[in-house]
Amino acid sequence: MATPVVPPTLTTAERSIEARVRVILARLPRRGPGAWLTEFLVFGLKQAWACVFGGAMLAVIVAARLWYPTEAALARNDALTIAAVAIQVAMVAGRLETLRELRVVVLFHLVGTVMELFKTEVGSWSYPPDGLLRVGAVPLFSGFMYAAVGSYLVRVHRLFDLRFARYPRRWVTALLAVAIYANFFTNHYVTDVRWLLVGAVAVVFGRCVMHFRVFRLRWRMPLLLAFLLVAFFIWLAENIATWSHAWLYPSQLDGWHTVSPSKLASWFLLMIISVVLVTWISPPQPPDDRPSTTPTAT
Repeated sequence: MATPVVPPTLTTAERSIEARVRVILARLPRRGPGAWLTEFLVFGLKQAWACVFGGAMLAVIVAARLWYPTEAALARNDALTIAAVAIQVAMVAGRLETLRELRVVVLFHLVGTVMELFKTEVGSWSYPPDGLLRVGAVPLFSGFMYAAVGSYLVRVHRLFDLRFARYPRRWVTALLAVAIYANFFTNHYVTDVRWLLVGAVAVVFGRCVMHFRVFRLRWRMPLLLAFLLVAFFIWLAENIATWSHAWLYPSQLDGWHTVSPSKLASWFLLMIISVVLVTWISPPQPPDDRPSTTPTAT
């Protein structure tokens, strides 16, 4: 088996944490079921670490739903915004995100906020009307939920040392991202072409295979499968957030119910925009040629 490698793109704080954890994990079995269990454990830990921004945001939203006093002088939406800013500052100050990566997170934040302004105006969903820290009907914390998706993608890229075989040309992916973003607006006035765009994503990214390192082994997975899995977990988080009344769809105003599975397509497409933004600071790299056992994720 290959010697565990610390990805060179980790931040200073993450390199320190990984080096210490690696010393402990290196004592675990190198072959047999124990080795596979180690890979599974490390995969889960790294995914949780990559989700730290989104997890912290979701925890704050749930806590506000359960315990925030209704008579508090500070509106709940404003408290969520202040908490979101504090989380973002802590991410940078704690060297969990670099200033270079922060550019992508902020840009996706702005992209999401512009769409929020439009979607709330046309009634696609709504937020509680309290609070001063808002633009129109959109509380400022909403943009941080998009930022959490961007944060996850930039962090997972370096934590797993992602490499890509047959990645499409970036100008093609950029045009696709622009078309996806435009459709979120135009679908209220002309034909919604989201399923056509889903098909276009399948064509553009269909041949691409993602290579990633967990601990001792490098693995590979069809990139489209990775997109689907991430979209599914975002949809689960959306269900938790709407249950917490962070925002509500029109059909949920008279009583909460799970978000329609059709929203998976929306999150799948929105995630493509974030992926394209991430390639702005981290151009996709081909798999390296170091010998390694490379299982296939199916």
